[in-house]
Amino acid sequence: MPDTHRTIDAVWKLESAKIIAGLTRMVHDVGLAEELAQDALVAALEQWPVSGIPDNPGAWLTTTAKRRAVDHIRRDRRLTHKQEQLAHELAQQREPDQDDVLRLMLISCHPVLPTEARAALTLRLLGGLTAEEIARAFLVTGAVIARRIAAAKRTLAERQVPFDLPDEAELTERLSSVLEVIYLIFNEGYSATSGDDLMRPGLCLEALRLGRLLAELAPQEAEVHALVALMEIQASRSAARTGPSGEPVQLHEQQRGRWDQLLIRRGFTAMLRARQAGGTSPGPYVLQAAIAVCHAQAATAEDTDWVRIAGLYGALAQLLPTPVVQLNRAVSLGMAYGPQAGLDLVDSLTADPALRDYHLLPSVRGDLLARLDRHQEARLEFHRAAALTRNAAERAFLERRAHAIAGPDPTGPTLGEAARDFLARDDLDPVTVRSYGQTLRRLCLALGDRRPLALLTVGQVAGVFATAWGAAAPRTWNRHRSAVRSFGSWAGLDDLAAGLERRAETGSRAPALGPAQLDALCGRPDLPLRERTLWRLLYESGAGVKAVLSLNVEDLDLADRRAPAGGPGRRTWVSWRSGTAALLPGLLAGRTRGPVFLSDRRPGPARTPAPADLCPQTGRRRLSYERAEYLFKEATRSLDPAAGGYTLGRLRPGPAERVPHMLIDRA
Repeated sequence: MPDTHRTIDAVWKLESAKIIAGLTRMVHDVGLAEELAQDALVAALEQWPVSGIPDNPGAWLTTTAKRRAVDHIRRDRRLTHKQEQLAHELAQQREPDQDDVLRLMLISCHPVLPTEARAALTLRLLGGLTAEEIARAFLVTGAVIARRIAAAKRTLAERQVPFDLPDEAELTERLSSVLEVIYLIFNEGYSATSGDDLMRPGLCLEALRLGRLLAELAPQEAEVHALVALMEIQASRSAARTGPSGEPVQLHEQQRGRWDQLLIRRGFTAMLRARQAGGTSPGPYVLQAAIAVCHAQAATAEDTDWVRIAGLYGALAQLLPTPVVQLNRAVSLGMAYGPQAGLDLVDSLTADPALRDYHLLPSVRGDLLARLDRHQEARLEFHRAAALTRNAAERAFLERRAHAIAGPDPTGPTLGEAARDFLARDDLDPVTVRSYGQTLRRLCLALGDRRPLALLTVGQVAGVFATAWGAAAPRTWNRHRSAVRSFGSWAGLDDLAAGLERRAETGSRAPALGPAQLDALCGRPDLPLRERTLWRLLYESGAGVKAVLSLNVEDLDLADRRAPAGGPGRRTWVSWRSGTAALLPGLLAGRTRGPVFLSDRRPGPARTPAPADLCPQTGRRRLSYERAEYLFKEATRSLDPAAGGYTLGRLRPGPAERVPHMLIDRA
């Protein structure tokens, strides 16, 4: 029995993409096609242990799935005219052709889907992975992946994405989305963004399999072969990328004898195919593959042709002038023409918001500074990089690099120590601590919490403000400016905000959402009950966001539809109407104490909230203002003409709109 189940699992991973692709061509619904394929898999699990594995298991699964598709269509009266055609196709035992699998790949990576949903759906439909397997690979829960996949299928159905191959002009554009998803999967496996391990080999192997499959489906596309070459050569270094304890080993320190020569040869072969299929101007994956070939051809690190690599990165930056490409180009310039050449380019990138929390920016800068013997600055950069990364192995590696730099430890308090002491003052109320904490956390992330306070300059603070809040509303800018002024005055650095001019606040507010807009927003089937209740309560009460989030279950007067909010001396009453009253019982779900609105997860051991902000029955903390704002912005992007999303303040009616509501409540 276990051997049979292992065989079924292997056959499913090999054949599922072709089966689902063929079914999608029949029923024109990728979600339904997957359900029908799963029915065939269940039939195999039930029958094969008894009857034995058929001679052609893939054909058995295909036939069974198609029979279920025909049965489904026969039950659908709107599609009865297709019965004869489909029955004839079943009699002919037509196998799904290669174009069907390519169509399925183009659908699963369709640009109408968010990037994370594309990756999950691709691994599900073309990789045959379960939601739990995908979740383990990306370090999220199975429920999160299931929601992403369900939302993706629903979007494809609602947008009526056709199961057709696009014309040649559109095919190239659509293939770029597929390549992006495959390379995203590979990179997450090659350099994990979070977790304890540097790599997740399973994702690398799956991306390679998908890339090779795509190369068979689109043999004339140079960029497809180039991506395969790039992944093959990068994967060849996997065994040499980590040390005995899983610690990262830099490229120039790797034992090249441990590189997999078979994968390198396969990469070279794929690169030759890319050149044969390519035109006069190479694409971005061809250029990246050429860079990988340069590294693979060098017998030692000293033999690496860095001048050629720098030239290739220059050409790549012309095609893709992204900050990450420029950062990689800075590394090559530093190796080809000296560390100062690389540092000049890196310093020009520090103000780019896209790299604001990218740990490799301070890591690269620290390396270049160390080579210039600017040791104290290099140490601070490595500490800052370690604080930004979410990968445990990489964090430990960066901390070791910082401690390995010789030199005296800085005297006096650091920025992080001073910020913690400042926020621990008894004369600051919780709201002020939260507001000031946002500003100081950003300063610590951008400048490093190990930076000596005595070395903090006006120019550095102004640079952080320009990057983090340069495009913010005047009120937001002034709030963070006020926090810096208070911190500077407390720390004896009175001129810390000297480079920050106060911005004029117009006082005008954006119009509130109307009842019809709110009803449409709250009527979405994928919207959690918590968000529906919060948004309805904000609209009906006219209260501030912080006041509503401060509500506690034990203070709710459900009969009178009101509750006190705020602390002693600042207490106000929040009242609501029938819309909120209908939602609250379901949200509370029998809870008798603690915050009304709770976060999605329990807090970690290092972030235990105050008892008043913790639910004693679920262990979850009070929903934060920042998280509530983020969720509303994401949900309202489609309503905003600028696609930026709205703030929760748009749910608060103005005085003219609020008075009738109060009269109705008193009637």
